[in-house]
Amino acid sequence: MIAKSNDDTAGDQSISGWSFDNSYGRLPDAFYQTIEPTPVQQPEVAVFNDSLASEMGLECITEAIDGVARVLAGNVIPPGSQPIAQAYAGHQFGHFTMLGDGRAVLLGEHQMPSGARVDVQLKGSGRTLYSRGGDGRAALGPMLREYLISEAMHGLGIPTSRSLAVVTTGESVYRESALPGAILTRIAQSHVRVGTFQYAAGIDDPKAIGVLADYVIDRHDADLAEQPDRYLRLLESVVLRQAELVAQWMLVGFVHGVLNTDNVSIAGETIDYGPCAFIDRYRIDTVFSSIDRQGRYAFGNQPAIMQWNLARFAETLLPLLGDSPNSDRSADVSDADKDLAVDSATDVLRGFEGHYQEAWLSGMRRKLGLGDAHGGDLQLIQSLLDHMSDRKLDYTNTFDSLTRGTLIDDHSGDALLADWIDRWQQRRHSDRFSEQESIATMRAANPAIIPRNHIVEQVLKSAGDGDWRPWDDFLRLLRSPYQTEPVPDNFHQPAPADAQPYRTFCGT
Repeated sequence: MIAKSNDDTAGDQSISGWSFDNSYGRLPDAFYQTIEPTPVQQPEVAVFNDSLASEMGLECITEAIDGVARVLAGNVIPPGSQPIAQAYAGHQFGHFTMLGDGRAVLLGEHQMPSGARVDVQLKGSGRTLYSRGGDGRAALGPMLREYLISEAMHGLGIPTSRSLAVVTTGESVYRESALPGAILTRIAQSHVRVGTFQYAAGIDDPKAIGVLADYVIDRHDADLAEQPDRYLRLLESVVLRQAELVAQWMLVGFVHGVLNTDNVSIAGETIDYGPCAFIDRYRIDTVFSSIDRQGRYAFGNQPAIMQWNLARFAETLLPLLGDSPNSDRSADVSDADKDLAVDSATDVLRGFEGHYQEAWLSGMRRKLGLGDAHGGDLQLIQSLLDHMSDRKLDYTNTFDSLTRGTLIDDHSGDALLADWIDRWQQRRHSDRFSEQESIATMRAANPAIIPRNHIVEQVLKSAGDGDWRPWDDFLRLLRSPYQTEPVPDNFHQPAPADAQPYRTFCGT
């Protein structure tokens, strides 16, 4: 975090090191609206991610903090930026809708010192062509929530968009009541989504899908560019990335909450932290979102719904599958070619389950400190998960206690758990890992801390009341979740048993 000063003369020189290119803006006009953020009355930096800024090669002049706020609120456009709002579509709870950035503006693509290219997006920056009656703004609480949880996901080692800053606007937004407004600066590999491809397939341009697919290959899968079957290989690449991503969610108990096709990043990152949350006690039917009344996006449904979303992605690519690099994509395609394209895409989609199972099972072996693959491992893992579900055990703390060697002491008198630990120990003794290697593997796979839902709410309330100490303490721990020292109880324990069921909302 950087401290506020009274310098009001910095302008766009308050942040140096920008290196913008704007390749998305070179796509056909139908893919975006050229628009600048709507200026706000009194921007002030609430939180700022110094480590991410350093990684991006940005230098923020702390004596010019007011200028930093104006840039990250959209009042001042940084040099080289060409702001746009992106168009996309999506299946929202299974229903198809044409969408777009209704309250976000992409400043451009910043080229980092590492050579990586990242999107710089302002979220809550005003109305766009795609706002559909919304005000284009965002409230402070949800923006801080996305900042906190995206940083926690980064600390857990899970691919994710990140947050550079949250800036308050000096204006109110109106939901059920008046709330302080804010703008989040979101950093991502890109904001191309499955829904972007659905949008391209839905507009009156037969070449749009090919143009978008070539763009994504160039940006995310450049090694495919010269392959004659590059579009099928692109589908394979995206399927693999998403299978591995969902496995990582499941391994830490993360529930995305609104896994619509417009919230599935082609780059394989976790994006759009709306009604997300983490499970406490282990139950595969856990739902937090207030609008997911049928449990479509329940914890245990995430692999299957991701595969469904990827099938929608594959449908958009069908006109390209089997094409040669220089073919005329607008030409008529024979029925035989169409059938071949469907068969090829179906084979790739069928591979999702195997990719997911391999990633999840490998991750579970690490959580149990196992280095070899044995035939009975799945049964051993599932028996522990079933016991956790039956006894309403906390998911994170069970694995943490197992790592620390205190699990049986924490649940004395649980004969079934004691029996499982005996079987687990026998399995470890047959493994190539030494005791020390096994424990080190478990420590690196089992977080001691996650963003507990009730603690997130407490920290956000304190910050909203002007007390940032709980925020600072919590965020510091979340950035290093695989700790050897015990986490303080006030950040470690699940919600009390008599607490009301936790509910999340689409505030972000």
